[in-house]
Amino acid sequence: MKRYVLGFFIGLLAAGAQAASPAAAANRVATPAANQQVNAIQAMLAKPDVLCGRFDQSKQLAGMKKALISNGRFCVVAGKGVMWRTLQPFPNTLRLSRDDIVQFQGERVAMRLDARQEPTVRMINSVLFSLLAGDLSQLDTLFAVDAKAEAKHWKVALKARQPALAKAIGAISLAGANYVKEIQIDEASGDHTVIVFSDIKTGESAIRPDEAALF
Repeated sequence: MKRYVLGFFIGLLAAGAQAASPAAAANRVATPAANQQVNAIQAMLAKPDVLCGRFDQSKQLAGMKKALISNGRFCVVAGKGVMWRTLQPFPNTLRLSRDDIVQFQGERVAMRLDARQEPTVRMINSVLFSLLAGDLSQLDTLFAVDAKAEAKHWKVALKARQPALAKAIGAISLAGANYVKEIQIDEASGDHTVIVFSDIKTGESAIRPDEAALF
């Protein structure tokens, strides 16, 4: 998980300046049918102030037979950010707030990216928050969005708009209902990651005291 998350951040940092440019914005063209599908998904999704649950990740590295398996907990807190805590096979915690990205090993800060030194940190936080929350309007800045909504389920395919980002994260797909249930990432390297979310709970009682303290 550490490799995936940090690699995703690096790709976003590399592409951030291009993606935020007027030229990139001008390339975004959505048809009425596409907008209708996106709106249908947004209406289907719940938008709690606090959302926590379990994640199970399988990462298949190109050229390797055995996938890397990890699991842990995540929390998305509206207006504050994201906590991503890997429990197995090795403990590792990431906290994304408005102003920084912090990696913890135990109670020790192992890495910090500060928005004052890296202006795109705020964008990274926004994109990861949007992925977990299914906020397609924010993802449209960096990805071309192909959305399909059915009666009770939906699927979304995201393709990186900018070459710099595509070199790190070529394509992402999301699936879910009232919450995002699965994310798949296909990297240009050939690596493939599947993250499944379960045991989802919402509201203030969903987040544990030690997790809330990180924010």
